[in-house]
Amino acid sequence: MLINSKRLERLPPYLFGRLKRLTHERRRSGYDIIDLSMGNPDRATPDNIVNKLCEAACDPRNHRYSASRGIYNLRREVAWYYDRRFGVQLDPETEVVAVIGTKEGLSHLALALIDEGDMALVPNPTFPIHIYSIVIAGGNVVSVPLRDMDSFLPDLTEITKELWPKPKVLIINFPHNPTTVTAEMAFFDDIVAFAKKHDIIIVHDLAYVDIVFDGYQAPSFLQAKGAKDIGIEFISLSKSYNMAGWRCGFAVGNRELIDALAKIKGYYDYGIFAPIQIASILALRHCEDCAKENALVYQNRRDTLVEGLNRIGWEVQKPPATMFVWAPIPEKFRHMGSMDFAMKMLEEAEVCMSPGVGFGDKGEGYVRLALVENEQRIKQAIRQMRRVFNAFETNEVVQEISE
Repeated sequence: MLINSKRLERLPPYLFGRLKRLTHERRRSGYDIIDLSMGNPDRATPDNIVNKLCEAACDPRNHRYSASRGIYNLRREVAWYYDRRFGVQLDPETEVVAVIGTKEGLSHLALALIDEGDMALVPNPTFPIHIYSIVIAGGNVVSVPLRDMDSFLPDLTEITKELWPKPKVLIINFPHNPTTVTAEMAFFDDIVAFAKKHDIIIVHDLAYVDIVFDGYQAPSFLQAKGAKDIGIEFISLSKSYNMAGWRCGFAVGNRELIDALAKIKGYYDYGIFAPIQIASILALRHCEDCAKENALVYQNRRDTLVEGLNRIGWEVQKPPATMFVWAPIPEKFRHMGSMDFAMKMLEEAEVCMSPGVGFGDKGEGYVRLALVENEQRIKQAIRQMRRVFNAFETNEVVQEISE
């Protein structure tokens, strides 16, 4: 019996699902796997946000269907947040919509914008939904290598010159997952100019706006002059306030794009549970210090992980933002490729990490480690990886002597 649609057939096996399954299997067998594979915050949502949720959940009026666009007071709060944080004015009626997490928002936006055969430009490597939201919608993805920020725009311009039909959408994400690369305002100014010249829609994923280190401040794409003419931006409460399971985020920007997203969402969902939206108002209004404290925790974990990796001979740079470390595979293991190296670390070091190839072919040669364990567990992971590194070197010496 034919079951799968052509759309489903275009999707490869979810690489990270395989690693997660193997991690669960080994844990059931009694292994203490340290899981650094997924950006899944381990810290608790601040108490005042949880308390507001509980209070709102006790009111029967909040048990009914909500609004797909998000309740007005929450959209107004997002507009106030953007004004206060970035100096960007938004109309809560027409330029803000609540989404059930950025993943849902991006996927539904792609369905609203992309027709069969339309082209989208996406950095490579990138977060998988940036690619597969387009694929699911029936579009084609054109990869733009993300080697460094200086080469990204020139590469983008050269690739666009050669394409026909011309791309409809460019999806960007800074601070970037998985590479942790950051952008300054001048970059966004150039992106707006590029988009206007080529009549391309910009979609910016600002998931890590608050997870920034060493004094860096992440700008909003919408701060660039003319950005609202051609673009839309997604933000999320998942990382800033440890609300990943709450599934609450927002799309803001160009009113035609917002209206397109809201229209298709109106057919798919009834919105986020109202008490979650009410608690999210409190998060945006009163929890800026919580977000800053959260970033400091991640910064300390980053320092522990990177300094520990360098001590055992794995040369890694400190990321300026996000909750990840993007690490080139050590030279002695590079021939294995990122998937086999990640499997080796899982099986022999009992540490799970994400293979770079899972983020696109340009991610080969790297792995991504998430800062989702406390410092003691991170130190334990380093000790276990050092054991594997030392055993590998010992085997190499024995092999050389035997030859």
